[in-house]
Amino acid sequence: MSAELSLMQALLGPLSSSQDARLALENALLADVEPLHWCAVHLGLTDAEIMRRGALWADLAFFDVVPRDAEAPPEPMRLEMLGQVRSCRLLLFGRTILFAAPGFFDLLRLARMRRDQPMLRARLCLIPGTALREHLLDHAAPALMDNARQNLARIWPRAAAHIELTKPVRWTAAIMVLILALLALLAPLSGQLWLVPLWAAMVILPTLIRFAALFSVAGPEIEPEPGQDRADLPLYSILVPLRDEANMVDQICANLRRIDYPGEKLQILFVVESRSPRTIAAIRRHLWDMRFALVVVPDAAPRTKPKALDFALPLCRGEFVVVYDAEDRPDPDQLLRMVAQFRGEPDITCIQARLVIGNGGEGSLPALFAGEYAGLFAVLLPALARWGLLVPLGGTSNHFRVAQLRQLGGWDAFNVTEDADLGVRLARRGLRTATSTSRTFEDAPVGLGTWMGQRTRWMKGWLQTLVVHNCHPLLLRHDLGWRGTLLFEILILGMLLAPLLHAGFIFTLVGLYFTETLAWPSGGIWPLTCLGALFFGHGVAIATNLLGLRRTGQPYLSHWQALLPAYWLLMAWATLRALHEFAVRPFHWFKTPHRTSPTQRSRAGRQTQFVRRPILR
Repeated sequence: MSAELSLMQALLGPLSSSQDARLALENALLADVEPLHWCAVHLGLTDAEIMRRGALWADLAFFDVVPRDAEAPPEPMRLEMLGQVRSCRLLLFGRTILFAAPGFFDLLRLARMRRDQPMLRARLCLIPGTALREHLLDHAAPALMDNARQNLARIWPRAAAHIELTKPVRWTAAIMVLILALLALLAPLSGQLWLVPLWAAMVILPTLIRFAALFSVAGPEIEPEPGQDRADLPLYSILVPLRDEANMVDQICANLRRIDYPGEKLQILFVVESRSPRTIAAIRRHLWDMRFALVVVPDAAPRTKPKALDFALPLCRGEFVVVYDAEDRPDPDQLLRMVAQFRGEPDITCIQARLVIGNGGEGSLPALFAGEYAGLFAVLLPALARWGLLVPLGGTSNHFRVAQLRQLGGWDAFNVTEDADLGVRLARRGLRTATSTSRTFEDAPVGLGTWMGQRTRWMKGWLQTLVVHNCHPLLLRHDLGWRGTLLFEILILGMLLAPLLHAGFIFTLVGLYFTETLAWPSGGIWPLTCLGALFFGHGVAIATNLLGLRRTGQPYLSHWQALLPAYWLLMAWATLRALHEFAVRPFHWFKTPHRTSPTQRSRAGRQTQFVRRPILR
């Protein structure tokens, strides 16, 4: 028997035959997957057990962890290659020992060297890949943290929030937004014609974009080929940032296990801040599944989701990467569809999946949230993508080519809506963003306090994005062109001003109706224009939500959309809160608390074991 088959048989276990070993090795090689990892995934074993079997076969020393007494000599570290490192030299009791997590063919070479060099056993120790990764993370944590906070500033300093958003800039921007809103509200009362262009830009143009999106027809999407050869699929990385969400761990793990993708080609990194010990402990209970890995982020400001994602990005080994939140429930075939779309359209850098609210039936607030999401992700964003314009991304289920994401500098660690900012930076670099009808279900906040905190953060982040990219307007116009720049201003500024203008118009109309001291200017054109704009804006917003709900299969929530004017009043209050926070606490991250979905609890409880695929196929 050849050494390759002998080693594979040792990995499979004493009950395996040489024929089993041959077929397993062929399957691993055809899938272009490291055979040791392939065995761990398909046998449902930890990499520690697989490496222990390999070390026993090669007659080499084995430790399941890196000894705490081992000291690492100072060496420069290439962070972008951190996920590929297989060994490190450490000083232990005055001796230099190589701690290695070799691959299958490296292990064969080490076994031959062991026979020729008997002393190799004293200078080399095999360890599991997870143990090596934890040691490297501990050693590289300061450099990774510095990279997470400063990499964007090094690559693109004029797009970094913490550089551009000085205190004078923040206060000026917040005051300017209020002034613009007041000018638009005073225009009908003052009757000044010079305010007409400003009024139209702030009130009419955002509505016209949504109106045009209603008539934008989607073309056919690229679907995975039936009977697709799964050996040809690429490695896919999944980032799951968590903080104080121990209650969500079982649910998200169950949902990730439902993903229809070869387990040996999935790298699922749970990115958890060190100040969340209960969440870390809950994740560790699932690490027997070799698809899962834990990345602990040291506690350091800013305590934001994008900083955690940037900390973990150098560890991603996949060709593509996607971000999922704790409550996400993606369609099982989502990754297969994304790979087909990426490969069918090589110019695409990012694909935004369709976010769908799954608890819209729990009350008026979730129902209105569901309509808003449906209008955004099923109507507006697909239209923007089809028109080749910038797409403000959602905070989850956005899929990227890893290489291009790194070239962009990753996420802005200081932007509290890092998704929208990244969508703008993609457009400024001429990189194409597409959308997909593949769904990811989320749950909307049920309580008003949670909704208000989340919406305040979103409004603040959109203002951050608007101000940062407008600090150098000539560069923005150079990158986006006149059309793209105008759309950027209308979209982002419209998100901020629309709720304020809506609330202002409502209160003005109420005051004019009940108070005789307020009177419209002579001529009557302004009152009719404002009433027309108000009803047209609400009509388009409601129509967008209704069309989106039809596309997401949620028409039963349509009647709730009649309450949209009241919902916008809440958004106006959140916008005012955001303006204050932007001025005094620009980088504060309100962490939205999540609860397990009732429909998922029983499923999460049942999926406590990894469903092993047959080895011989």
